[in-house]
Amino acid sequence: MDSQNLELIRTGVELIPDYRRVLYRPLNIEPEERIIKILGRIQTLSEIEVTNEINDLLTAFEERHKRLKKFFLQRYQQIKKYLLTDHILSEERKLLIGAYFTQEYSLESAALFNPSIIWDRDQSNLPSGSKRFIMSLRATGEGHISSITFRSGMVDSDNQITITNPTKYVSTSENISNPIYEKKTFERKLSELELLTDFSSTILSLLDSHFTIEELKSILDKYTKNIKTKSAENKLIANGILSLALSNYEIQYESEQRLSERIIFPHSPSESNGIEDARFVDFIEEDGNHIYYATYTAYDGKITFPQLLETRDFLHFKISTLNGPEVKNKGMALFPRKINNLYAMLSRQDNENIFLMYSEDLHFWYNKELILKPTYPWEFIQLGNCGSPIEIEEGWLVISHGVGPMRKYSIGAFLLEKLDPRIVIGRLLEPLLVPNEKEREGYVPNVVYSCGSAINGDDLLLPYAMSDRSVGFAKINLKQLVSKLNSN
Repeated sequence: MDSQNLELIRTGVELIPDYRRVLYRPLNIEPEERIIKILGRIQTLSEIEVTNEINDLLTAFEERHKRLKKFFLQRYQQIKKYLLTDHILSEERKLLIGAYFTQEYSLESAALFNPSIIWDRDQSNLPSGSKRFIMSLRATGEGHISSITFRSGMVDSDNQITITNPTKYVSTSENISNPIYEKKTFERKLSELELLTDFSSTILSLLDSHFTIEELKSILDKYTKNIKTKSAENKLIANGILSLALSNYEIQYESEQRLSERIIFPHSPSESNGIEDARFVDFIEEDGNHIYYATYTAYDGKITFPQLLETRDFLHFKISTLNGPEVKNKGMALFPRKINNLYAMLSRQDNENIFLMYSEDLHFWYNKELILKPTYPWEFIQLGNCGSPIEIEEGWLVISHGVGPMRKYSIGAFLLEKLDPRIVIGRLLEPLLVPNEKEREGYVPNVVYSCGSAINGDDLLLPYAMSDRSVGFAKINLKQLVSKLNSN
């Protein structure tokens, strides 16, 4: 049952994964000998056979994707170094070679879950009393690889929710770049990762105070081939240095690409097994301008890496590492503005408790303070946040989750003092939302979970994942919720 006589309403709106939404990705084949053999087989085809093959492929796949031929030609450029001769090839043969090293990927085939909702900056051309929102979701496909996908929607004057149907097209950005790196900051991060050795110090000494990824790769390549530095340890350090650099990058989408078409797919080595649980927040800067931040978890199959994403327009995204000894575990959530001239963030470094962190630098976090422990049976295993704190008149409203027996997840809430968020004003003694019979069945049973909610009028709008498979929506009367929190 849902708790405490609060007016929680399940809206019946549900977002379900659509396995038909596919994007094209490189098909990487190993070892190199196999690539050479495949190219040799393609070269045995006559031009007529090549034309027929590529025409059949384009007929079958071009309607499913935008710019598919362009991608085939890009893949050809990446593969052509394995060709045994310099013979000039027809465009059709280049396209066909590219196609053999391309695959489709259904990014939602396994699940669509863990939503975060924020208000769109563009509120034009809407009915009176309506507001437009942007929702991020975790999409999981083949190999359990997660990416960030988006939806847009509208809430009307009665808080009725409408989701805009996504287009059939999805794509990753074709414009991915790495920034200019500041050597002092880079060296600081290497030290925290215990990668600052004599070898890495030598590499850094050969770089300018600001350097590019190409300059770093060139020096690493030169020194890892040097017989004096060819130890296994140095190779591991070199891989770590490069992995750190590649974890900081920028992506750009074209304005004609609809929001639902833009996919943030794993790009860096630290993200190779997925991008998980983005918590978006509309952050108000000291000059009054707004920027969207999101904390998320990068996963390489062994280790989780908290990362930061920032965007002002959902076209250009900057991804960077979060640094410092307290950047650990999952579930970091940034406050929507500075508090006492410091950035503030909720965290859970120990898998159990909720901490508060402050920092002068958004990218570096050194201290934490415990503010909430698991106290009630439904949260005895662990506590965590369900998104960034929401500023209301009474304080900072935080939607939370707790894990109880049989790994059953429930959603709760607590209220922090506005001027000093270390002070907990109140918390729910019982869960706000628990999985019902429909919601408890899925890829991971007995789970309800959110990465961000929003307030509209008298209601808190709470999108939530149902057992790691799909997304539902609930509405809670805000005054009733705050009254219950204040009474506890």
